[in-house]
Amino acid sequence: MSGWFANVEPGEIAAAVAGTVEMLAGSLSLSIVFGLPIGVVLFLTAPGRLLARPGAHAVLAFVVNLLRSVPFVILLIVMMPLTRALVGTSLGVAGAIPPLVIGAAPFFARLVETALGEVDPGVIEAARAMGARPGQIVLRFLLPEALPGVLAGATVTAIALVSYTAMAGVVGAGGLGDLAIRFGYQRFETDVMVVTVLLLIVLVQLLQMVGDRLVSLFRH
Repeated sequence: MSGWFANVEPGEIAAAVAGTVEMLAGSLSLSIVFGLPIGVVLFLTAPGRLLARPGAHAVLAFVVNLLRSVPFVILLIVMMPLTRALVGTSLGVAGAIPPLVIGAAPFFARLVETALGEVDPGVIEAARAMGARPGQIVLRFLLPEALPGVLAGATVTAIALVSYTAMAGVVGAGGLGDLAIRFGYQRFETDVMVVTVLLLIVLVQLLQMVGDRLVSLFRH
């Protein structure tokens, strides 16, 4: 086995895994922080909804769709000046997080909007009949009812971010993607490529298992 994986350095693999996990944790947290309220606003301001504002909804939806339509590799390159202004560098884990968030937050926002749209309209009507204000309806009725769908959306977003972190290796962001490109591709070290791909598959499977478990736990 050692001959098959002669180029694989455990220390480099461990550092790459840590970098990927760090990018994933930071970008997923911020994507949820920004994407959740955007998704709620998209839902509330849609025509026929609780706070219908067709004009504002159209503008926000256009911006979200615009960000979602940009391929992530291009987004990485375009955002380099802004990333340097925000975090002081466009390289490494820190330099990858801003474009990861910009790429994933709109995606998560749309999933949140979909999850909220699947809530029984009777729940909103009952809340309004009890005199609940819009903020109370969102926090005490809509989000609790939509929580399984929101968690499922967060799981899908996390898995998408794993592929994004791998693509971020193109611009030297670190992590498993960077290792696969620098060693597996540029140096033709196939064993390194195989190990990084297997680790990414394991990471995706773990995320899916945890996400499915959380969805089952909060479904009612």
